[in-house]
Amino acid sequence: MTEQSPQMEGAPLIAPSSTDHPLYDQVVEACRSVYDPEIPVNIYDLGLVYTVDINPESDVKIIMTLTAPGCPVAGEMPGWIVDAIEPIGGVKSVDVELVWDPPWGMDMMSDEARLELGFM
Repeated sequence: MTEQSPQMEGAPLIAPSSTDHPLYDQVVEACRSVYDPEIPVNIYDLGLVYTVDINPESDVKIIMTLTAPGCPVAGEMPGWIVDAIEPIGGVKSVDVELVWDPPWGMDMMSDEARLELGFM
């Protein structure tokens, strides 16, 4: 886990993901295999994963948040994500950065997550 990157003035709060990288879909599916133990929905559909950044050398950086800074699994969840992504063929390394800005909100959940939790 790395320290939070400094925010440049005028930069978007959430960096864009590397959606055109060939490993992107597999990395997203690996993120979907990790569940918040307090909410029966995976972390990706909960909207906790802000950015999936994959460089040309296939180093993966996940920028994510938690539902609350006091989340009891704050120290463990980044490792769960690393463990889910590392086995993907072609992935060179995995780094997970926890950020608190922007703060997570229920509006970040996918429609599937809202449906699963009974909000739709």
